[in-house]
Amino acid sequence: MPIGILTTDTGKLVEIRETITLNSDAFSNSFHEDLQFHFNNERIPERVVHAKGGGAFGYFEVTHDVSKFTKADVLNGVGKKTEVFVRFSSATEQLGGNDAARDIKGLSVKFYTKEGNWDLLCLSTPVFFFKDPIHFPSFFHAMKRNPKTNLIDFSMRWDFVTKQPESLNGFLYLLSDYGIPNGYRKMDAFAIHTFEINNKHGDKYFVRFNFRTEQGEEALTSAEARAQDPDYYNKDLYNAIEKKNYPIWKLEMDVMTLNDIKRVDYDPFDVTRLWKKGTYTTVPIGCLVLNKNPDNFFRTVELSAGNPGNLVPGIPGPLDNLFRSRRMMYRQTQVHRLKVNHNRIRINEPLYWKVYNRDGRPPVRENMKDAPNYYPNSYNGPVPYIDPARPKERFTIYERNAVDLEPAAYFYNHYLCDEGQRQRLVNNTAQSLVPVSPYLQQRALRLLSLTDPQLGIRVAECLEEALETPTPAPHAIKIPRHPYEGNKHYVHL
Repeated sequence: MPIGILTTDTGKLVEIRETITLNSDAFSNSFHEDLQFHFNNERIPERVVHAKGGGAFGYFEVTHDVSKFTKADVLNGVGKKTEVFVRFSSATEQLGGNDAARDIKGLSVKFYTKEGNWDLLCLSTPVFFFKDPIHFPSFFHAMKRNPKTNLIDFSMRWDFVTKQPESLNGFLYLLSDYGIPNGYRKMDAFAIHTFEINNKHGDKYFVRFNFRTEQGEEALTSAEARAQDPDYYNKDLYNAIEKKNYPIWKLEMDVMTLNDIKRVDYDPFDVTRLWKKGTYTTVPIGCLVLNKNPDNFFRTVELSAGNPGNLVPGIPGPLDNLFRSRRMMYRQTQVHRLKVNHNRIRINEPLYWKVYNRDGRPPVRENMKDAPNYYPNSYNGPVPYIDPARPKERFTIYERNAVDLEPAAYFYNHYLCDEGQRQRLVNNTAQSLVPVSPYLQQRALRLLSLTDPQLGIRVAECLEEALETPTPAPHAIKIPRHPYEGNKHYVHL
């Protein structure tokens, strides 16, 4: 059934003869002008990374008392539910890319809390590729397309990894079974950084947040992934929610005290490595449930803007330089993509906000009406509050630049559960080296051998076998000439 009378953008009713421009003055037809001008301007800049994705609405429910560790309202009160929007994505795929590509997957949760929006941005791998933020542009340039051919180039990837060996641990995760989850619903997700949190007494704790899928963690092999629809992940998520088979993740945190931090024999703030077993305690917090698909993809998934710097009282956040840089970078890209008022777009708007910022590109909502646009003032502007529980001492991290291959060796020997997983890692690694120049192949094999001699030997043997096996030429289908082609005739008037 119709939902009303059709209008132009300015509300003028459209008469039925204005829906056709043939044999008329098309440029006096405001309905025609609206369609054409809007069509030419309806795209916004694509995200540089995490461009392709999907999303859903849901809620987060607290299931365990964690008031000992944090005073954050969103995580306190067993049974409390907080509305959320979750965006899933592939890190290096473009908007029209393949969901099942071997890639880092993202899970970004926007909690609409009483104390502001908390954005918890997570990846499908528990470790990142580097700890110095200066490598961000170079890493993603190497992971994306060659600037000359516009093709995925494994030479670029291996060149970066061998020049920046701390990235090997994350790269091995990507080449393993964890590189292609069986859809967004069946992957775990990790916030990567070590977060500082505090309770109502100002006591500090250090945690890593992890989402554990209740659907069972599953992965696709390279062959299985190639057989999937390019939109497989998004279809799987959408269809599950429509069928009321709501996806669930358990949120937990690995916890260290200030004294624990001082005693460990590794850097617990290093995002390129896991915390060692026996040095932390795992604490359950609650569950994330997705139960509603968006009514309009663009105004939710595409206009959503998650920033790791969006934190709440009780969660001051990570202290490492990578995180500090991300706070700045995410805001900058959102201003570029959605303009300065991106947090006033409905999907990003907090439950409560009072600001001194005015004007700029729409939306501006009520633009704070007649409240003063400067602080401090003597009139009716918003005022700050005092948080007595805010820690009074500042904790500083001194980061090191040394490369440690032990985390990558641990991943190969202990994190991977069985010989089948190790063999698939070896196979995938060798296949990624096939199109690479012999010089880069040797550099990669040397790095793998320094990590673990057996890993280097196995990849070298698998690579040699792959190079000796010729790649079959693609089978082309000849299309027969149309019977009328070549026998064309023309009528001259």
